[in-house]
Amino acid sequence: MLTKKTAAAVAALAFSFLLVACSDNSKARTQRPPAVVAVGQALQKAVPLELRAVGTIEPYARVTVKAQVTGRLDKVHFREGQFVQKGALLFTIDPRQQQAAVRQAEAALARDIAQFENAREDERRYAELLQKGYVSRQQYEQSRTSAAALEAVAAASRANLEAAKTQLSYYFIHSPIAGRAGDVLIDEGNLIKANDDNKSLTTINQVEPIHVGFAVPEQHLADIRKYSAQKPLSVNVYLSKTDPEPIEQGTLTFVDNTVDASTGTIKLKATFKNSGHRLWPGQFVTAVLKLSVQDDAVVVPSEAVQTGQAGQYVFVIGEDMTAENRAVVVSRTYGNESIITQGIRPGDRVVIDGQMRVLPGGKVQIKDPVTTSSAPAAAPNKTEKADKKD
Repeated sequence: MLTKKTAAAVAALAFSFLLVACSDNSKARTQRPPAVVAVGQALQKAVPLELRAVGTIEPYARVTVKAQVTGRLDKVHFREGQFVQKGALLFTIDPRQQQAAVRQAEAALARDIAQFENAREDERRYAELLQKGYVSRQQYEQSRTSAAALEAVAAASRANLEAAKTQLSYYFIHSPIAGRAGDVLIDEGNLIKANDDNKSLTTINQVEPIHVGFAVPEQHLADIRKYSAQKPLSVNVYLSKTDPEPIEQGTLTFVDNTVDASTGTIKLKATFKNSGHRLWPGQFVTAVLKLSVQDDAVVVPSEAVQTGQAGQYVFVIGEDMTAENRAVVVSRTYGNESIITQGIRPGDRVVIDGQMRVLPGGKVQIKDPVTTSSAPAAAPNKTEKADKKD
């Protein structure tokens, strides 16, 4: 009997200690200090709808310069890498043999013209003699036929001269486009073969204007066709993702007629003036295609969006300085902002730093003024600088 009473007393004592411990833990929770956090504000504004992709600079036109005649390369008239104008003389192949052929054709033409003019004069005289009855009609017809034949011979000689001059022009190679010349692939003094597929003289890239080629996922094709039918779509290019301003601005000019089945992308091409030659063929850039502008979009700083087991959420600070765990739907991001389609209203204060210290329903303390990701920090004026120095 004494043992049962002792056991009951021990159990009662243990239960009382447990109650005290629970009471202490409850007080500790209710007395937890507010979580110190940084806060941003949800805004409603117009946000561009853009597609970003890695692009490659492509020349507007590329010409491989080859010789159309065989001969010795006599002179190179440009420097490697030089910008050449359309029609500029690039190479001279030894033209002496063809120049002699042109002079020979000129002499043959002069001879044939003289013979034709003499035959035409004979025809005129025979016509007068025929009217007076001094010659027969047959003799007159023979003189007329001879003049016609010599006229045809003169015409053939004139065509031969034009062909010889055209052939001579091939010995002086001019640039067909304005652009940047590449390496000189054959040095002066070397023998060049006509239309040699294995040897070119140089390559010229037209860089003004210039193309930027890039590819986007095929699911964006419908939007691209929709918005491009309304107006020309602008494309900005950046040398790196961190550049604040584009290096060039251009226009979308080409949408490929086939989706690449191996990658699931559609190739696009934009054209840029490139008057400063800042874009270079083969260079990699970030291309940003602007489709439209989404008006009245609700945005929050991207740092506010967290991911949990149930999906994405943000902590919203209420008027009583308590944190609410609110599920959100993010449609896309733009810069440092996330566009929210569900879960946030304009003006809501959201936690952007210190989420690990926040409990749903717990108190918070704002360590910084409410800021937005799109509001740049103001530079201190001269008075403030002077006060800091004092």
